[in-house]
This record gives sequence, structure tokens and C-alpha cells, in this order.
Amino acid sequence: MARRQKGRFIDGIVLLDKDTGMSSNHALQRVKRMFNANKAGHTGALDPLATGMLPVCLGEATKFSQHLLDSDKRYTVIAKLGERTDTSDSDGEVVQTRAVEFSHALLLQSLEHFRGDTMQVPSMFSALKYQGQPLYKYAREGIEVPREARSISVYELNFLSLEGNELTLDIHCSKGTYIRTIVDDLGEMLGCGAHVCMLRRTQVAKYPYEKMVSLAQLEALVEQANQQEMDAGELLDPLLLPMDTAVSHLGEINLPDAMLEYVMQGQFIQAPGLKPDELVRITIGERKQFVGIGSMNDAGLLAPKRLVVLRS
Repeated sequence: MARRQKGRFIDGIVLLDKDTGMSSNHALQRVKRMFNANKAGHTGALDPLATGMLPVCLGEATKFSQHLLDSDKRYTVIAKLGERTDTSDSDGEVVQTRAVEFSHALLLQSLEHFRGDTMQVPSMFSALKYQGQPLYKYAREGIEVPREARSISVYELNFLSLEGNELTLDIHCSKGTYIRTIVDDLGEMLGCGAHVCMLRRTQVAKYPYEKMVSLAQLEALVEQANQQEMDAGELLDPLLLPMDTAVSHLGEINLPDAMLEYVMQGQFIQAPGLKPDELVRITIGERKQFVGIGSMNDAGLLAPKRLVVLRS
């Protein structure tokens, strides 16, 4: 007997403004319940300490979440100078306290070190896995394991302010960049130590900051719907962004309506203008209905790679 599907079929992306003190998975599950969605996934975890943009994919949008995982991110971070912690953030224990005595010239010189393409050794308190276990599990047991340095890119690192012992920075970076590692390394370069005391993700890919909604706002809409004896989806669904916004950076191949059935069957299609190894969005007809993504195969034809389930 087939398993009964829990939740409704709803497709789209919620730009959640995650609260501090909450895991990304907990936030995801709350969004999923409020939308009564049959399927949900987030696009790159934020530490419990961190707040800000956490795109939550619902339904068929989960098929394209990897593209947001791989996208650039932007953060505002406040570093507490003079204290180094064992986790490089304020959730950890202070392991060293030093005087803050660097010059402004040394600060600017040190910031320059992190710009551009560099190699970064991930924190032991990261979710990266070693022998099948997340690094943070080893760290909590006091076990240090080898980590390989990884290539990262910092496109912008802007000094915003220095008030007392709190340094505020704006950082635009590639996927896999650990902001608390940058802060910890910066503190050592300045000779005083530092840790993250506030971290806010302000951008993922090209999603607009003003489109974010908090759990409190979503809960208020659910309560409003209950009071008015209406389905919560009537108030929540208009907040969803289209699922293809996750792949808006890809080029588009628009096919005639007559090709819809062939594409949805996974058949290879002639598509003039397609470049080798180019991943593209596939749309159908004048209305440009998004049906998935594909790329050129060895025969020079458009090969569907990931298709959405079309529902009437």
C-alpha cells in the first residue's frame, strides 16, 4: 500500500528571517508546519547564534535548493575584540583575554589579507564531516581532527565601525566561508583575539532583503486565518517566491508548447543556441512556464536534468 502523503502540495520559496538561538532545522520544521507543506528543505544552515536570511524551499522547489547552497552570501558581523573563545563565537567559553592595542593602520592592513581568493581551514565547530561525523561532535568531546584548507573567495570586506571593543564588518563571500574563522584569524593578526558576538546573513544569491519574513509574522498570519475561519494558505501563499528564482542566474531555453510532453518524458530536444556544458532553465510557451533545468548532451541536444512535477 502506498504511503499517504502528509501535507499539501505547495511549491515556492520562503525567505525566512531566522531568529537567534534557534537551529536552522527547527526553523525549517516550523515553516513547513505553518504552510502544511508536504516537503521542505533549507538552503544552507545558519548557526543558532546567527540571524537573517534562510531561504526555505517548499515542494518542488527543494529540487533546486543546491543552487542556493552554492550561491554567494552576505553577512554583517560584530566581532568582540580582546577575547578569544573555543568556538570563535559567543556561545563558547573564553579561553584567552588580551588587551586591545592595535592601530587603525594595522586593522586596515589586516582586513586586506582576507580579501580575494584565499585558503581557509574550517572551524572544528562546523558541520563538515570527518569519518561520517560532523566536526562539532568531535570538538564537543575535546577531540581535534585533521581538516584540509579549502579555497574561498571574499568579494568584499567592508569596515563599518569600531565602537569600544566591538568591530562591525560587512562581508560578501563565496559558499563555504566561515565568518567566525575570519574573525578568529583577524583577532590573532591584531594581537588581541576576537570572537563573533553577532552575525546576520543579509543576502543569499540575489534575493532582496526586504522580502524576508520572520516566524512571528508567519504565526500572526496563521492566527489571523484561524480567527477569520479561513485556510492559512490564503494568507501565507502570497509570500512565496517562484521556485525558479533559485536558478534565476541560469540562462533560459524557451520551447514551444508542443514540446512540453516530450520534455516531461525526459526526451532529448533540439534547442538552437545552447552551449556545451551550459546548464539552463527550461521554460515552455509564451507564458514561459518553468519546468526544470537541463544541459547539452554529447549529441548536441537539450537533455532535461531535473524536472518539476506539473500539477493542474
